[in-house]
Formats: sequence, C-alpha cells, structure tokens
Amino acid sequence: MARRSFTTDDQVFNSVVNVFSIITILIVLYPLVFVLSASFSDPDLVLKGEVLLLPKGITLEPYRMVLQNEKIWLGYRNTIVYTLLGTAINLVMTIMLAYPLSRKDMPFRRAITLFVVFTMYFNGGMIPTYLLVRDIGIYDSIWAIILPVAITTYNFIIAKTFFENSIPHEMYESAMIDGSSNIRTLISIVLPVSSSIIAVLILFYSVSHWNSYFSALIYLRDETLFPLQIVLRDILLLGQTEQMGTNEVGMGDKIKMAEGIKYSVIVVSSLPVLILYPFVQKHFVKGVMIGAVKG
Repeated sequence: MARRSFTTDDQVFNSVVNVFSIITILIVLYPLVFVLSASFSDPDLVLKGEVLLLPKGITLEPYRMVLQNEKIWLGYRNTIVYTLLGTAINLVMTIMLAYPLSRKDMPFRRAITLFVVFTMYFNGGMIPTYLLVRDIGIYDSIWAIILPVAITTYNFIIAKTFFENSIPHEMYESAMIDGSSNIRTLISIVLPVSSSIIAVLILFYSVSHWNSYFSALIYLRDETLFPLQIVLRDILLLGQTEQMGTNEVGMGDKIKMAEGIKYSVIVVSSLPVLILYPFVQKHFVKGVMIGAVKG
C-alpha cells in the first residue's frame, strides 16, 4: 500500500494544530501543577509569589492539619455517601426512563420524550423547587441532595440514544418470540451489552455529586450533613483557619497557614476524581460522541 504524501498545506495545518494543542495542554495543566506544588510548599513563599512550578520549602504541615480536622473527614464521609447512593439512584432511574422510551413499540414515546426534554430548557426555578423540597418533608436531609436530581435530562438523552442506535430492534423481537418479558430483556440482554453507557452515566453522575455544593447550601442546615465541598468552600472563601486548629497563632501566621491549607484541601478533595477518570476516559469520550447524535 502506497504511503500518503502530505502537501505543504497539510504539513502547515498539522504543525499549527500541534502547536495549538500543546499550548492548550499547558494552559490546562499549569493550574493543576501549581496547586499541587503550592500544597507542598512553604505558605510564606506561596504568598510572596516565589512558587511558580516546582514546590519550594517543602512542608507537610498543611496536610497534617487537614487530615486531623474532623470536619474534613465528616465532609468526606457525607460526600461519599451522597455520591454512591445518588449515583445508584440516578443510574436506575435514568435507565428505567430511557430504555422504554427507546423502544419503537412504546406508545406515545415521542410525546413523553418531548415532555422530558422540555424540562431541560424550562423548569420551575429555585424558589418553587425549594418550597417543594420543604413541603414534601425532605428538607435538611440527604434526600434533599439526591432526589431532586434523580434524573438529568442530558444523561437521559445519552442513554436513550445509545439504546436506540446500539441495540438492534431484531434483538427485542427475538427475545419476545422466546417468551422474555420486557424486564427480563432489559436485565438479561440489554444491560450486559451496555457496559459503555453505564460507565458513562456512572462517571457523569458521580462527578456531579462529588462536586455539588449549591444544593447543600440551600437545603441543608445541619452541619453534620455538610458535604466536603461546603467545608472546602468555607476554607477557601471565608478563611476559617480556626476550624483547622490554628487559634493559638497570630493573624499573620493564620493567613499564611490558610494559604497552605486551601491548596492541600483542593488536592485532597480532587484526588478521588483524578484517580477514577483514567479508568473511564474512553467511555467518557464515547459518551460525548453519543450525546452529539440526534436521537
């Protein structure tokens, strides 16, 4: 097979794309490297702007203070519970909605789909949602964080599109001829060949739950239910170094210590997502491509 010869225009185009890609990667990567380096550096050097890329005056004191703080671990526990329980509910509810609406023999499926998609562009707003959460009795509980976002319309569209385009209709007909019920078909035939979309939904929903803080800010008052992101917000925005056990030092030292603490908290809170993402990266790309197809 003859090798393709690149014209001058092709080479120029590829060079421009490569340079642009490298610049984009550096722009995205630098803040991550800086935060990691600043978390291990002397806070005084960070405040003076001497830490640009590599850590200076390496110290583990901010991490020690973070890991010894009870609110950090309580927030971690709550966030893990919200993420695991919420993602499980999201996954079940989304599949239960997307699967039947992907079937061509589902009555009124187009009208129901349009009704669901309508909520993606128009919703009741924050105040009606708050009143609803309060009136049904789930205010200031874990259900106020999980149930209002049980199904995300965008993820529903991704799942429905996958079932429509990746599962042949003949497979459903064969299962029906063999006497399989719809639920049995879903569990025994559809789900085993849908591992990629399940991984995509798990990634999207789990990251959303892990990073969520606005719902907790509105619906939670009990500090024992606060997720990690609320604790992180207090440290970053309010500078509450007293929470970290720094009451015995002066104001200047508190400011320096808060600088190191906030970077270490960012690293600690982001670590699980950074560990999870490489394992589902290929499914993430596939999910984005599925979502780009008109269902």
